Amino acid sequence: MSAETSTGIFTGKSVKPEMLALKLANRHGLITGATGTGKTVTLQILAEGFSRHGVPVFAADIKGDLSGIAAKGEPKPFLEKRAGDVELENYTYEAYPTVFWDLFGEQGHPIRAAIGSLGAMLLARLMELNETQEGVLTIAFRVAADEKLPLVNLRDLRAVISLVADRASELSKTYGNVSKASVGSIQRRLLVLDEQKAELFFGQPGLDIADLMRTTPDGRGIVNVLAADKLMSTPRLYSTFLLWLMTQLFEKLPEVGDPEKPKLVFFFDEAHLLFTEAPKALLERIEQVTRLIRSKGVGVYYITQNPLDVPDRVSSQLGNRVQHALRAFTPREQRAVKAAAETFRANPALNAEKAILELGTGEALVSFLEGKGEPSIVQRTLIRPPSSRLGPLSDAERKAIISESPLAAKYDHEDDKAGAYENLRDGRRESGAPGDEDHEWAGEFRIPKKPGASELPPPPPKPPRRQGGSGRQTYGEAFGKSLARSLGTAAGRILDRVLKTKK
Repeated sequence: MSAETSTGIFTGKSVKPEMLALKLANRHGLITGATGTGKTVTLQILAEGFSRHGVPVFAADIKGDLSGIAAKGEPKPFLEKRAGDVELENYTYEAYPTVFWDLFGEQGHPIRAAIGSLGAMLLARLMELNETQEGVLTIAFRVAADEKLPLVNLRDLRAVISLVADRASELSKTYGNVSKASVGSIQRRLLVLDEQKAELFFGQPGLDIADLMRTTPDGRGIVNVLAADKLMSTPRLYSTFLLWLMTQLFEKLPEVGDPEKPKLVFFFDEAHLLFTEAPKALLERIEQVTRLIRSKGVGVYYITQNPLDVPDRVSSQLGNRVQHALRAFTPREQRAVKAAAETFRANPALNAEKAILELGTGEALVSFLEGKGEPSIVQRTLIRPPSSRLGPLSDAERKAIISESPLAAKYDHEDDKAGAYENLRDGRRESGAPGDEDHEWAGEFRIPKKPGASELPPPPPKPPRRQGGSGRQTYGEAFGKSLARSLGTAAGRILDRVLKTKK
């Protein structure tokens, strides 16, 4: 049996070879199963298959194991046995072209984005703002856009938030109420983002999505691996980033309809983080992107433990399904098993609900789209072994690949691009540098003058604070000032008596 065809990816063997059709791979997919049942290996063999067919891949590496795709697999008896069991001929070991990424810049090239590109809704979710606070943040984004103040990093957003607070009464007439309490809450949440190292994500150079869609000279697709083991300690940042990336792909890629193979395949691991506590507006956005991004030639594969983690409106769009074993110790787990079984096209020869509880590691129920897009009958399938390494790369191996990457020169150093903070401080705008006559002062920032405002000179600069000082008066300073006031008062009294005597 051939491991692959020119039109499909060999995934495993049931009563027949299970092939994921390339022309239907942009119809999205769902990979579910309990911890330790083989989801990561399934992701790995699919990524290998797409790469062999010239399709770039982007995948999050939650446990670090997926990094092994960059190294040649090592012959092991259980791999050879599995290859024989699925009748995989000419089973070979090979490495796949890989680029490593890391929002924190530690285990891959840094990924950065201008904070303004997230938009108020995504940023509000990242900051866990309520509806009123999100409204104030939306006003800040609108003011920045209207007054050409680039939002590059957290410092820029703080500057614009301060501007909005200073001009609250004026802006409320145009954009709606600006609550000082909400402004304070937003500033405090920005401090929390600092603590979570989110500021490392906001900056320049921004990620060019074309760099995720590269192929090698021999035609293989690049596998982009996002180091997400540390990122998972800040799950809101993880899910917000991946949704931002999906949105960027959706907004920037041209319409291609249904190509013979995808332009890019996107694997979203721990997908439940995307939907947990998501407001209605965000869920609608996720549904819209998932539904429409297929026309851009992008396939999205959600990976999660429980199929109930994915809302029905999104789940209904995921045509290619791989279901690993589930446990059923609680009522919710029992509902998940029943729901998973019912989503498959029934097989008269297979009790899907019972099979989900009996599957061994490396086994799954599989149903891929076929023909004109209808799902195949569900089959109990033995998943093929990967050709790349099972398990993570060593630190030395990872560093060697990162240092040899052609993208290192582009992304490994941050650009110090002027944003809203610098523009307000220096009186510059993106389109030029207007003179002082066009500005007034708000704290330390110069801002566009309100219509009819009087011409006021800028306030004198504040005296510099002593190095390392707390800003409080020392005992000597307080005593000196008190003594000066006392002497001044005494001198005034003496002068008053002298004048009265002369009268």
